[in-house]
Amino acid sequence: MGVYAYLRVSTDEQDVDNQRHGILEYANSHNLGGLQFVEDSASGKTNWKDRKMGELLTKTMQPGDTILFSEVSRMARSVLQILEVLAYCAEREFTVHIVKQNMVFDDSLNSRITATVLGLAAEIEREFISMRTKEALAKRKAEGMVLGRPKGKAKKVKLDKHSKDIRKYLELGISKRAICKLVDCSPSTLYEWIERRKVKV
Repeated sequence: MGVYAYLRVSTDEQDVDNQRHGILEYANSHNLGGLQFVEDSASGKTNWKDRKMGELLTKTMQPGDTILFSEVSRMARSVLQILEVLAYCAEREFTVHIVKQNMVFDDSLNSRITATVLGLAAEIEREFISMRTKEALAKRKAEGMVLGRPKGKAKKVKLDKHSKDIRKYLELGISKRAICKLVDCSPSTLYEWIERRKVKV
């Protein structure tokens, strides 16, 4: 019987390590040996069938196999998708473990109710976070703060720190392509700087 752990990888490396560590501890304490990790960088908003989890559940796993998730929200971002995953696993006779909640899901009514509540709680929390973010931005705007990147061109740019060197290279007749290599920039960046600073070439 295969034992798999699905990690939905975020940009936070510490979060990934925490997922892996928690799952390994859980697997050891529940005698789930031969654990195989499947890492996925796709967004939780993407349908589960279009992620690596879809391939794992529909093609790799066999009846009687086990899959571990660090928490319910790692399955999907919506209650409907979470229930769909659990229903599919029950139909294929997969055992599903949710590590943080120390729960095992099957096709029983209690499992479905619990999955719905947990999924709904995660969805509500995301809505609260979104709402708080919008409220904070609205407050800053009302206080006169400018949101987003400043309009117009920046007063200082990357190549300003190389200004003396670039001007000297140009006076010596060094080609622009060679200057780009000397100051480590692209030709377009150099041309834009020359035009912005009105440097005679």
